[in-house]
Amino acid sequence: MQAESDSHRIVVAPGSYDPVTNGHLDIISRAARVFDKVVVGIVNNPVRKSGTLFTAEERRDFLRSATADLDNVEIEIFSALLVEFARDQGATAIVKGLRAISDFEYEFEMAQLNKQLDEEIESIYIIASPNYSFLSSTGVKELATFGGDVSELVPAPVAEALAQRATAR
Repeated sequence: MQAESDSHRIVVAPGSYDPVTNGHLDIISRAARVFDKVVVGIVNNPVRKSGTLFTAEERRDFLRSATADLDNVEIEIFSALLVEFARDQGATAIVKGLRAISDFEYEFEMAQLNKQLDEEIESIYIIASPNYSFLSSTGVKELATFGGDVSELVPAPVAEALAQRATAR
């Protein structure tokens, strides 16, 4: 068995990140303190969502900019099953944030399905910080669509892009 100091603990933080919020960044930065490497996996074509406001490349660029100060974070786009993506990255775990009971119910089901596909990859959850427990990409997009101020909820480049894109719809 390898010594803890010799191992590389890699985790995947998947999501649509459409758009990335300060809540996402909180989970990513907290995971970066625990794991040697965090691979933020941007789902290219999310199944649960009916299209995205930003392309996968735009979402990748937003995340790269927002995590530039985190040396152990990489940003990748993927279109495969999550456990396959995690395996390809050399990850031993998947990390996600939990905001509320409704998140838990969905994530519990997904964790069980992922365990069926690969019992070597663990699902790990970080509870949202209280100041982000209400925050969702969907809510941010809705707020921006009606001209609301999202500058405290997302990184500045995302707020600017939302102001242009969401009101143009």
